[in-house]
Amino acid sequence: MPASSSRDDTTLDEILHPPDYRPRLLHLVLVFTELLARVSPALLLPAWLALAAIVCWPWGDLQIPAAVMSLFFMICDGIGLALLPRIGRSFGAVTPPLLALTLVRGSLTFVGGLVWGNWSSLITVMVIQLTITAVSVYATWIEPLRIQVSHEELHSSKLDGNAPLRLLHISDLHVEQITLREQRLLDLIPTLDPDLIVLTGDYLNLSSVRDPESHGEVRDLVEEICERSRGPVYAITGSPPVDLKTVVPRVFEGLPIRWLLDEVEPVEIGGHRIWIAGLRCTRERSRDAPRLRRLLDGVPANQFTLLLYHSPDLMPEAVDLGVDLYLCGHTHGGQIRLPFVGALITSSEFWKRYEMGRYEENGTTLYVSRGLGMEGLGAPRARFLSPPEIIEWTLSPGYAPADNVSADSE
Repeated sequence: MPASSSRDDTTLDEILHPPDYRPRLLHLVLVFTELLARVSPALLLPAWLALAAIVCWPWGDLQIPAAVMSLFFMICDGIGLALLPRIGRSFGAVTPPLLALTLVRGSLTFVGGLVWGNWSSLITVMVIQLTITAVSVYATWIEPLRIQVSHEELHSSKLDGNAPLRLLHISDLHVEQITLREQRLLDLIPTLDPDLIVLTGDYLNLSSVRDPESHGEVRDLVEEICERSRGPVYAITGSPPVDLKTVVPRVFEGLPIRWLLDEVEPVEIGGHRIWIAGLRCTRERSRDAPRLRRLLDGVPANQFTLLLYHSPDLMPEAVDLGVDLYLCGHTHGGQIRLPFVGALITSSEFWKRYEMGRYEENGTTLYVSRGLGMEGLGAPRARFLSPPEIIEWTLSPGYAPADNVSADSE
């Protein structure tokens, strides 16, 4: 393999969408919720009424107040979810998240009536339901728009420029339509003034991968990212079901962006010489790990290597190969996290081992971005304790200080 560039002898179709890609359990669940999403909440009115009747049954003389409470919160949830796309905050379906909220609320109400069934317990259940409402509103209306800029530093003896190199990492745009979140991203780029921007895949949402209007919007967004950057922009593709073989080429065509498809090339920026390797993601470690080894074969061991790969699942191989900095996304940090538990779903073969943030192993630094967007199809357009994130890296020559710390700021 030439040291300056590498690409397997495969067609573009095979590169972007391997024919033997195996859908993961999460994708199968999302497909099921998408079928449910096609059902209008109004058509399920008999089911909502039946659920209200079931959960109020254990309350005895308090069945009517319990039923009124259940219907009230059900209606509030439905209105809140229906308003999100109408005012352009997000564009998810109403029925699947409404059903999930209703089942959670109904279970609490049913248990409260079954165990106690008095006025005190009804008031307690109501307080819990109000808390659920507050969390739901925050997770759908507020946190998805709170882009957090994480500031990270990395010192390396392999860097030899006179000034630090500023790199901006953006991942998982998952665009359905342009919202305030994307507009805020564009506003942040000039204030950070990076020397280099890298995009680590998943440009569209699973709900919009075949929507021409969304294709145009994500192209406009990427073009604007390039225009607001004074340095080069490098990109890779993300998950095969999201970055479709027929779509990504049209998104990038004609843009001043360097799209790495199983390629590695040296880049000179600010006196620093770094090797940027971009590996396509098939979500099959058995296939991608050997390709990573071939890709990095010939890269000088004494020069700084930056690996761009959509998922964190190649960390063991990156460590073995001496990668200096490995940037990825994919996990969304779980997107919805529980206090003291963190992510329940990461879509990583290592589950929570690399769920989000910075990891150091034997000289290799991995950063798993929470990304900007959210899962599609019938999944809730919600983030909780996992706000959208972009990462500003300051890469400096020299050895790492003993207590290298990272700081987050909004």
